[in-house]
Formats: sequence, structure tokens, C-alpha cells
Amino acid sequence: MAIKENAKSNVLLNTISVLRTSQIFWILSFSLLTVIGAQVAIPVNPVPFTLQTMIVLLAGALLGPKNGAYSQLIYLAAGAIGLPVFAGGTLGIGILFGTTGGYLLAFPLGAFLTGYLVQKYKSYIGVILSMIAGNLLIIFTGTLFLFTFYLKNLEEAIIAGAAIFTFWMALKIFAAATIYFGISKKNETLP
Repeated sequence: MAIKENAKSNVLLNTISVLRTSQIFWILSFSLLTVIGAQVAIPVNPVPFTLQTMIVLLAGALLGPKNGAYSQLIYLAAGAIGLPVFAGGTLGIGILFGTTGGYLLAFPLGAFLTGYLVQKYKSYIGVILSMIAGNLLIIFTGTLFLFTFYLKNLEEAIIAGAAIFTFWMALKIFAAATIYFGISKKNETLP
């Protein structure tokens, strides 16, 4: 009986070990973390403050460019098929064409760019600059989308879609870099 229980215990431990080293596990984990980051929101019109971009940057930095981008594509697909993953629990593909659409659609690109640059520049300054580049890509794309389809006034779009995020962007980038270096001391990148 003890041998049988020990064997079951070993199978469970081996399964957990395999999961922790699985790329799919980490990709899905960052998709889920993005969902959680979306729910931590301060409602501001037309685009709320959320923790999503911090997760996007971490996905790219920790998973690498491709897997980071995949995690965000899965997040977007989950929302597009109707799961309540977007900020405020909103759902459906229509959100991707709303005021936040440009930001959301840029998440895979932001994760990819951040991951690509972090692989090339691993110093503290390099990681910070990589995260700034990824975040600026998201902000630029979101602001351009907001201007083109909604506000039709470039100055209003820059104020409502970019300038308002400056302080929060800096805060999230430094928090993401701190988390990145805390995790990367153990693992350079997650599987």
C-alpha cells in the first residue's frame, strides 16, 4: 500500500515538474495574468488605467519574443470569442474595435518587441529601455487608433491616449523590471 501511494506521489510530482517546464504552461499563465491585470483597473475615459501593460512587458521579457506574443494572442482570442477577460469584465470582439482596441491589438507586438530587445540587451538599462520601447509601441498604436477612429483630433488623442499614462507607464516599467530581475536571477527566461 505504501509503495502504491509513493508511486502516485512520484507521478504527481513528475507531472508538476513537467508542467513547470512546459512552454504552453507559461504562455497560458501569462495569458491568465493579463486577464487578472485587466481586472485591476481605474476607470478613466476613454481608456482605463490597468496593469495589463506591465504583464505584457513581463511576458516578452520572461518568455521571449515569440512566446510572449503568443500569450497575448491567446488573451485577445479569449476576449474575441466572448470570455470576459478585458478591463471591467467586458467581452466580445467589439472591444477590439472600441476605444481601447489599438492598445489591445498592440499587446502581442509590445511583448514581441520587449522580448526581442531583452534577449539582445540584458543589462539593467537595456531591460528598462526594452520595456520602454515595448510600452511606447503599445501607447503609440493605441493613441493612433484613438485618433483615427474616435477623437479625430491629434492633440486630444495624445492627451487622452498617451500623456495621461506617462506617470503610470514609468511606474509599471520599473515594477516590471524589478520583477524581471527578481525572477531572472533564478532563470534567464522561463521555458
